[in-house]
Amino acid sequence: MKSQPATVRIAAGQGFWGDWLEAPYRQVTGGPVDYLMMDYLAEVTMSILQKQKSRDASLGYARDFIPLMERILPIVVERGIKITANAGGVNPRACAEAVAETARRLRLGGKLRIGVVMGDDLLGRLDGLLARGHELRNLDTGRPLSDVRDRVVSANAYLGAWPVVDALRGGADVVVTGRVTDTGLTLAPMIHAFGWQPDAWDLLAAGTVAGHTIECGAQSSGGNCLVDWERIPDLANVGYPIVDAAPDGTFEIFKHPGTGGRISVAGVTEQLVYEMGNPTEYITPDCIADFTTIRLQQKGKDRVRVSGVQGRPATDKLKVSVAYFYGYKAVGTLVYAWPDAYKKAQAADRILRQRLADLGLTFEAVLTEFVGADATHGPLARAATPLDELPEVQLRIGVRSPDKAAVERFTWEIAPLILNGPPSVTGFAGGRPKPEEIVAYWPALLDKRMVEPCVEVVEV
Repeated sequence: MKSQPATVRIAAGQGFWGDWLEAPYRQVTGGPVDYLMMDYLAEVTMSILQKQKSRDASLGYARDFIPLMERILPIVVERGIKITANAGGVNPRACAEAVAETARRLRLGGKLRIGVVMGDDLLGRLDGLLARGHELRNLDTGRPLSDVRDRVVSANAYLGAWPVVDALRGGADVVVTGRVTDTGLTLAPMIHAFGWQPDAWDLLAAGTVAGHTIECGAQSSGGNCLVDWERIPDLANVGYPIVDAAPDGTFEIFKHPGTGGRISVAGVTEQLVYEMGNPTEYITPDCIADFTTIRLQQKGKDRVRVSGVQGRPATDKLKVSVAYFYGYKAVGTLVYAWPDAYKKAQAADRILRQRLADLGLTFEAVLTEFVGADATHGPLARAATPLDELPEVQLRIGVRSPDKAAVERFTWEIAPLILNGPPSVTGFAGGRPKPEEIVAYWPALLDKRMVEPCVEVVEV
């Protein structure tokens, strides 16, 4: 019987698709860790990957994951570090095959096992689910999915930690998944290392809190931090957070020595309340965590202890993230210089809107922002700032419509304002904006029994 480790260290390597590519390398070389967790997926990411896969069946995953693996695989194999990543997107098998090919090219054959977690992709099953009475009603509006079924581009259930645990128990060194929850990528190594049971709700809740703390990468180690942000040291060399977890569910957040950033109670608290609704019910497929029970304690420089987390049984539902085509949009910008920058931008906005009306164009929405005046804080900024003294203001105006032709014509009406509108325009070097497809988000719930995760483990 395998002995239980005293602690397990899980390092955050990516907090979103497009995060700092140096972070994973620094995490596996900066000090001892047992796992590298990399979170790639957001709701809009799934729809982007699905569109890529529809054009090329071999795509649909985070492709920058592969050159990253080429860089760090020899290191993680040598040091016995395991990887959990949802970089598989809507095509985890293709992603795993690309990792395997990379490993073979690095002559790591026989030294690496790759686990693949599938079963979250419901796009091909939607019609059958709807026919069986699963309406997948929008959690915000209550509308049934049938209202937009013909425009759906992706549909994925949020799987939890247990399929990842199965892959680790099967001997996987690298686990590639589709839409597994952000927290599940950290919780799974803790379940696997400590042998936690499926109904150990307090422990599962603690692992969920650990996952939530590091899922956004450096956001809990000094990045994007409001508290005393000017004094956060050396963000150019920021250290990403690491969970040092114990079998009893307590854990500490730290970072590698010699790295920049800061691990503090205030910073960890900021991350904990990120994406927070009801703090007593942080619902995941694995459990419900009560965030009001979390206790934080500064244990020294750049180390925060987390304890006291309590949990409750998981629900019988899985969240489903659906993306569907909604229409078209375009956004254009012009920058106006002092004097009277704000007044000039306002005048240009009025002129453009009048011209669109004169052309008989109608839009579902027209949104104007005056960047430098009110784009962030709205009317509050106008009330607090001497707007007539602003040195420059960017007019940013966007339109949305189901009619692509209307959006296309809007894009032709921006540039003429350079010479036939208010004076002192600059900042149009990007050229005429282009219409873009809009992908809208549709959150829903589905009976857990309707989703069957599939786990495969293959040796390179």
